[in-house]
Amino acid sequence: MTKNDKIRLVFLTALVAAITALHYLTGTEKAHFHDIYRRLYYLPIVLGGLWFLLRGGLITSLVISAIYMPHIIFQWGHHPASAPEQYLEVLLYNVIGFVTGFLTQAERRQKNRYQCTAKRLEQSFAALRRQADQILEVEEQLRRADRLSALGELSAELAHEIRNPLGSIRGTAEILQDGIDPSDRRHEFAQILVREVERLNRVVEQFLDFARPAKVERSFFNPTQVLEDVFSLVERQADKQGVVLEKRGDAGLVVGDGEQLKQVFLNLVLNAVQAMPEGGRLDVGLQRGPEHVEITFNDTGPGIAPEHLERIFTPFFTTRTDGIGLGLAITQRLVKKNGGALSVTSEPGRGTTFVLTLVPAETTEDS
Repeated sequence: MTKNDKIRLVFLTALVAAITALHYLTGTEKAHFHDIYRRLYYLPIVLGGLWFLLRGGLITSLVISAIYMPHIIFQWGHHPASAPEQYLEVLLYNVIGFVTGFLTQAERRQKNRYQCTAKRLEQSFAALRRQADQILEVEEQLRRADRLSALGELSAELAHEIRNPLGSIRGTAEILQDGIDPSDRRHEFAQILVREVERLNRVVEQFLDFARPAKVERSFFNPTQVLEDVFSLVERQADKQGVVLEKRGDAGLVVGDGEQLKQVFLNLVLNAVQAMPEGGRLDVGLQRGPEHVEITFNDTGPGIAPEHLERIFTPFFTTRTDGIGLGLAITQRLVKKNGGALSVTSEPGRGTTFVLTLVPAETTEDS
């Protein structure tokens, strides 16, 4: 029994005791008062039925009947004319107790059924909502598959159209390189041109393979050296925009395709530089742990809005008017192909941090 039920029970007991006391302490010559008192018994009977259902209504009416009967027999025995009315009142006590308790119990059961039904409906709604979320997720995957399919077709056409000019550029650069004295600084520029054309050709092939799995030849490379090469490529553009490039730490040898991960570094550095057209700072930190190498790219740009943060690795999603939304999608794919992971955190107005984790060479050798 709850605390509330105990309070109700004490109240009913006190109410019945008070009405009974009025009956027994009031003389029979005040018949009109007794008419009021015996009708007051209906109050605890109704409350008993409302609070304690059928059992409460019947018990209350039976207790009142038992208490009231001696009053009828002994105090009203010398008034035979009033006895039938009072006995009828006792009968009505029990009828009212039964009806009140029965109706309240029926209403309570109906309420419980409604609550159970409402609970089942809520559970069904939650299940439907989960199914709807799954359907939306499947639809998003299908849309992504459609975009990847379109990307595959577009890549095939672009690869054919780009490779021919690249071949011409490389051939021209080699001719220029052969005609320049090796001591001339322009000879170094020609070498860079040839090397970057080769890398661009590999990028085109990777772009072509984006929509389908590709094999990766695992080897070892030094991310510090690769990062220095990337900084030398981006240094002119960074200086023009007033962006300071800073590198700290060392990672040693790392497992992966050096050329593919050079493209990853270049994409991340270029993204950071392009995000700071009015100047800023890009800090790249390399830290080697026992199980992974962590490389952080932390810029002081405007940051990424929360509603865009979860979609930046989605193909064709971009916030730049001149972008096509493939840079970070390709970057993430290359990282996964090399056994790494790429995550991002950002705070609007305070910059963005990309965290790249790779496998150190010693971990692979030990395994």
